[in-house]
Amino acid sequence: MYDWPEVRGEVDAQWAALRDAFRHKGVDGPQTIVRRNGDLPPVPGGIHDAEGRLIAPDPAILPPDELDHHQLWLHPALLFAQTCWGPMELGLSKHVQVVGQPSYDAYEGGEGELYSSALVMRTGEGPEVRSPADGKASLPLDLMRGKRFTYNSLDSMSGIIALARDLQAAGESLDIFSSRSESGGHRGSIVAVAEGKADIAAIDCESWALAQRFEPAANAVKVVGWTARRKGLPYITARTTPEKTLKALRETLAGSAEQPRIQRVG
Repeated sequence: MYDWPEVRGEVDAQWAALRDAFRHKGVDGPQTIVRRNGDLPPVPGGIHDAEGRLIAPDPAILPPDELDHHQLWLHPALLFAQTCWGPMELGLSKHVQVVGQPSYDAYEGGEGELYSSALVMRTGEGPEVRSPADGKASLPLDLMRGKRFTYNSLDSMSGIIALARDLQAAGESLDIFSSRSESGGHRGSIVAVAEGKADIAAIDCESWALAQRFEPAANAVKVVGWTARRKGLPYITARTTPEKTLKALRETLAGSAEQPRIQRVG
């Protein structure tokens, strides 16, 4: 999501400030953030839901140098993380509690807790479009028709679900595209479009801002449309986090001068 290699120093600094603020509220936040399965505490016998059903394996059996986001989000020791409303709607919400929402005011396509996705195509294939002031979808249907669409993952609100809903509202569907392929990440989608492996992708507005700072392939694509604004990526904690701790997390986040880009803390 937003923990790109180029900004990990910034993310670590944001976590350090937030961690210290949590500790001031009596919440013992971990010293560092989790970026690999090997950093997650083991859960012998696997992770179970409130009814005792197995919902995820013991992190100790996963490849240690990879990171399974769903494993992280479901971990019973999860204190603070960021997820997407796609996975939340697909069942994650039953196992976590929402701490709060970030502000997207700093990004084109964002307003308060609402964000949108930029539709990008190779430069020269369509006129550049600014984010609509009213936050409504701006879909270049004629440009989109028959194109090869790439998305980060099937459960991504910003990468595919939001666009599918906006297309449906316009009387269309994802069948407007000649093909669909999964890139594995917003950055990968931008690269795929720039290299001609795909024609169009939906990139959330904060990822697009990061790409313009750090991804050379972003120079080869332009924004030709936007999805409608929706709630951005929520901050979450484990369902088992005590109410007193949840209250402290919410109060700390509400008083934070800078919205953290942290998405993986356990």
